[in-house]
Amino acid sequence: MNIEQFRDYCMNKKEVTEHFPFDEDTLVFKVCNKMFALASLKKWEEGDAFINLKCDPDYARELRAEYDGVEPGYHMHKQQWNSVYVNSDVPTKLIVSLIDHSYDLIVQKLPKKDRTRIQ
Repeated sequence: MNIEQFRDYCMNKKEVTEHFPFDEDTLVFKVCNKMFALASLKKWEEGDAFINLKCDPDYARELRAEYDGVEPGYHMHKQQWNSVYVNSDVPTKLIVSLIDHSYDLIVQKLPKKDRTRIQ
């Protein structure tokens, strides 16, 4: 997966917008103004690409135990966010699934009117 594929995948989800709220380096994807994925563009350029994704805490622990490329979220709430390294032992298919999981977790917490519009 490259940065364009990551961006395209996130942007093709319903109600998703992209932002640079912290600086010119950190690309953030939001659904209804709630973050579900973020990545450092500089890290991608340096070959150390990772994506921060929200994750169910129990599932996060399982993933971290199974994959070297899944760590507690960099600069995020360590129980609820993972840093998923793209060029690691984490298969691309799983990365895509984890993006979906993060998006779905955020959508589940949205007000009913927003959830209904998205679903």
